Amino acid sequence: MKSFAKYISKYLASFAGLVLILLFINGIAFGWTFYGVVTKDYGDLSPQNMLETASASASLEGISDEISKRLRDNHIWAVYLDMEGNRVWESDAPDEIPEHFTVQDVAVFAKGYLADYPVFIRNTDDGMLILGYPKDSYMKLPSNYYSLRSIKTFPFFVMGILAADFTILFLAYYYSKRKILKNAEPIITSIITLGNGNPTSLSIRGELSGIADSVNKASDILSRQNQARANWISGVSHDIRTPLSMIMGYAERIAHEESADSHIRKKAEIIRQQSVKIRELVQDLNLVSQLEYEMQPVHKSPVNLPALLRSYTAELLNTGLPDEYSINIGIAPAAETIFFNCDARLISRAVANLVQNSISHNPDGCDIALALDCTEKNISLSISDNGVGLSAEKLKELNEKPHYMESTDDRLDLRHGLGLILVHQIVDAHNGTMQIESEEQKGCKVILNFPIDG
Repeated sequence: MKSFAKYISKYLASFAGLVLILLFINGIAFGWTFYGVVTKDYGDLSPQNMLETASASASLEGISDEISKRLRDNHIWAVYLDMEGNRVWESDAPDEIPEHFTVQDVAVFAKGYLADYPVFIRNTDDGMLILGYPKDSYMKLPSNYYSLRSIKTFPFFVMGILAADFTILFLAYYYSKRKILKNAEPIITSIITLGNGNPTSLSIRGELSGIADSVNKASDILSRQNQARANWISGVSHDIRTPLSMIMGYAERIAHEESADSHIRKKAEIIRQQSVKIRELVQDLNLVSQLEYEMQPVHKSPVNLPALLRSYTAELLNTGLPDEYSINIGIAPAAETIFFNCDARLISRAVANLVQNSISHNPDGCDIALALDCTEKNISLSISDNGVGLSAEKLKELNEKPHYMESTDDRLDLRHGLGLILVHQIVDAHNGTMQIESEEQKGCKVILNFPIDG
C-alpha cells in the first residue's frame, strides 16, 4: 500500500506543480497582454497625465513644440478655447470640430464626448484646453474612464487563457491516466487471474514493484494450495480405489451367489451399484481437480465426431441400457465429415456424463437424443432428454454456481454438480461454451459449442 500511495502521490504532486506553473504563466501572459494598456491608460501616457502635462504649457499663444509632438505621436489632437468659447488655436483637430462653442456646447462635451471623440478638458487661467482621442479608444463614464481596447481585449484574453489552461490540464490528465493505466494494467490483469483461482507471475520495476511482489507472493501461495489440494484429492482417490474394488467384488459375488437369500442378493446388488457410482464420482473428482489446476494434459488430434458419437452409443447399448431408456443420434449432413481438433477421451467423457445425468435424474425412464451440427466456424453438440427437467430455481443455481463446491442441492446429489463441472472444464479446455436449457416436466438440453479451429 505504501508503494501505491507513493505512486499516486507522485502523480498528484506533478499535477499540482503543473497547476502552479500554469498560474505563473497566466500571470506572465496577463502582464504581457495588458502591460501596454496599463502603461498607456494609467501611466505617463494616461489621459489625465497627458492633460496635466499639456495644460501646464498651454496658453492663448499656443503650446510648446515638444508637447505638440508628443500629442501627435500618441494620436491626440488639441483645441484651446478662450473665455468666450472661441477656438484660439488647434493641433491636428478634426474638421468637424467647430470654431466656436456656446456654454451649452461646453456642458455637453464636458460629459465626455465631442463629435464622438472621447475628450478630456482642463481649465486654465486664460481659457480651456481640450484633448481629443481617436474614436472608439476610450469609454467614458461620469465617474471614470476605461480603455475600449482593454475592455475588448479582456474577454478574449480570459477565453484564450481558459481554453489554453483547460487544454493543457486535459492533456496532462489524459496522458497521466494512460500512463497510470498502462502501469496498473498488468497488476489488474494479475489480480483478476488470481480472483479466478489461477496463478500468475508479475514483473514490474519502479514505484509499483512492491505491489507486484505482493501479487507474486499471493500467486505462489495459491499455487502451493492448489497443488496441495490436487495432491490430496489424488491421494484420497488412490486410497479409496482398493477398498472400493474389494467392496464391489464381494457385493457382485454375493449378488450372483445362488445359495444366498434373494433379499440379501438384492441388497448386495444395491451395494454394487452404489459402489459404481462412488467409483465414478471419485474418478470425476480426480479429473476435475486435474483440469481445474491445469495438471491434466489435453492431447488434441483431428477426431471424426460422428464416428465418436456412434462408437459411444454402441458401447452404451452393448453394456446394457435399461429398457425404460432409449438413445438416438442425429447427425446433420454438413457434420458427417467434420473433423474436430480435440481430445477424444475428454469429449467422450463429457458426452457420457451428460447422458448419465439424464439417466440418473429420470429413474422412470426417458428418451435421450444426441445431435451434431456445424457451420463454417462452429460445431454444435447437444445432449437432450424428455424427462422431468429442472425447476427454474435449480436451473438458475446451475447457471450461477456451476462449481460442485458451491452446490446446495437439498438432495445432496453431488453427482449432478460434479458431472456438470467436469463437462464445463472439458469444454473450457477446448475453448468452447456450455448452455443449459430446461423446463420442469419438459426435459433438459445441454448445448456444447466449439470453434472449428479448436
